[in-house]
Amino acid sequence: MKKVVNVLSVTGFMFFGAIQSTFAQEAGTEEARTFHQELKLRFIEGGPEFMGIVLVALILGLAIAIERIIYLNMATTNTKKLVANVDDALSSGGIEAAKEVCRNSKGPVASIFYQGLDRVDEGVEAAEKAVVSYGGVQMGLLEKNISWLSLFIALAPMLGFMGTVIGMIKAFDMIAVANDISPGVVAVGIKVALLTTVFGLIVAIILQIFYNFIVSKIDSIVNNMEDASIQLIDLLVKYKK
Repeated sequence: MKKVVNVLSVTGFMFFGAIQSTFAQEAGTEEARTFHQELKLRFIEGGPEFMGIVLVALILGLAIAIERIIYLNMATTNTKKLVANVDDALSSGGIEAAKEVCRNSKGPVASIFYQGLDRVDEGVEAAEKAVVSYGGVQMGLLEKNISWLSLFIALAPMLGFMGTVIGMIKAFDMIAVANDISPGVVAVGIKVALLTTVFGLIVAIILQIFYNFIVSKIDSIVNNMEDASIQLIDLLVKYKK
């Protein structure tokens, strides 16, 4: 997690420095710009105060999202194959052989199986309780840091709206100073204010897509865990007979 955060933080600072270095060239020309150039220009026009904070929210949110996706991909296992291997091990070598299969397998399902097999000497009910309890622990690990991702999803547009409100206040201050309500006096201030909202919404949309993908991935893994746990208890009941 720390490595991902560091990489994205450096990338963000490099991006922010790049848009500052090219601002003078882009601001002084009326020629057609590429989408990348237009994005950088609009970012700078929005002001560094709130746009920078929104960028930080994007970087941290992406760091959490990428870390979760990597973890969940590593946690995804072929449960049918694992159940078949455990069944074969129980038939040929008993509990210790099945535990060895779980030790050599990666993922939360294998860890849950190991805990259940480790308690089977105390009875099937004890093994079932161990499976349920450790399953809750594994669910907590799968959902780790998801609340922070949802925080950045909510925070990005709120920061954008705050930048807009403050920009509108400055625009009205300009009206008061100029004593003139003509569009030319406040157009620039209003445009800058609205840009913060646009970037805040863009960040929220990007992070929301990652959030929904991660949640669906967690639901899939949890469903597989529950189904595999039921199959393990059935195997243990058959083994005890």
